[in-house]
Amino acid sequence: MLGPVPGEYTLNVFRLTREVRFAVNHAPDDQLASRPPNSFGGYPALTGAGQYFALQVTLAGELEPRTSYLLNIKQVDEAVRGKVIPFVTELIRANAFGGGAGAAEGAFKMLRDAFRPVEVESARWFLTPFLAYEVRRSELPMVRLSQRFEFSASHRLHNPRFSDEENRRKFGKCNNPHGHGHNYEVQVTLAGEPDQSVGVLIDVPAMERIVSSTVIDRFDHKNLNVETEEFRDLIPSVENIAMVIFRMLKPQFERQRARLASVTVWETPKTWCEYSE
Repeated sequence: MLGPVPGEYTLNVFRLTREVRFAVNHAPDDQLASRPPNSFGGYPALTGAGQYFALQVTLAGELEPRTSYLLNIKQVDEAVRGKVIPFVTELIRANAFGGGAGAAEGAFKMLRDAFRPVEVESARWFLTPFLAYEVRRSELPMVRLSQRFEFSASHRLHNPRFSDEENRRKFGKCNNPHGHGHNYEVQVTLAGEPDQSVGVLIDVPAMERIVSSTVIDRFDHKNLNVETEEFRDLIPSVENIAMVIFRMLKPQFERQRARLASVTVWETPKTWCEYSE
């Protein structure tokens, strides 16, 4: 089948995300004047001690019936490289780059009407592979900040109300009496309105200290079932771990400019859970 069945997508909304990777080099270069030789690794490419970024643009709408495209992704690449990168490059070289919150908001505003009738639903700006700022159309003027952390811990999935046989049947290898371990990754996402005078949602090192002292130091290299109060009577599944961490952190950010929006925990690269309230 080469195209959609007539009327098939009339009630559906498709979301397409394109990530554009690029560097801003301190010394001027002419890379943008030529065809990208390696957009997977980032274009313009990093030369020397520049700054590397990634921008994820999420589009929403219905498919164009003749192509089965929501939008040709080349249009996203061209818009980011034609509008966003030159603007950010100028700011950085003038020492006027205010940070990720302003970059994400600026990118969203530059692109939000560029692809009509397809809407730009969000723009997510990665300052590092682990630290990102996101602007969502539905949440303006709020900005989201996400940062990742990690800790190593062991756990056992076991319900004392089940028989041994039922525990083995329900949890399999995860019911090993001696437990098993994971290198957990935790993404903490805050949401709020940035301080317009400095373009900052929250001081990132201060956020990191809160998460580290409240969660990471408490759980790292621990047997969650035995050594933590939170899981003495609660099965430490990835779902419950995400919920517990959220509830531990929520009061810590109530006096901050940004509120806690969600916590995502990766148990493995293939298994993770997001929790919010």
